[in-house]
Amino acid sequence: MRTGSEPTTARSALRMRFWLSVWGVIWAVFGTVAFAVAGRFGWSLACGLLLLAVLTDLVVVVWRIRRRARGTDRDDRYGGRRSRR
Repeated sequence: MRTGSEPTTARSALRMRFWLSVWGVIWAVFGTVAFAVAGRFGWSLACGLLLLAVLTDLVVVVWRIRRRARGTDRDDRYGGRRSRR
């Protein structure tokens, strides 16, 4: 049973999330290098950790985009079947 007003076929904006992740990778790499050159190793470490998080998100987004393109985009939590409660 649905309790919200969302459409039954709602999908996230994966392309937008992809480009935001690319933008995040660029800035995290820049911040990591810039802070390391400036001798601010704590900030450099923080930017490096942010880079890992953004790269993880980028991998997940690319995986979901490819899965959707192959036509295997289904709700895997229920073995491909949707719950009809």
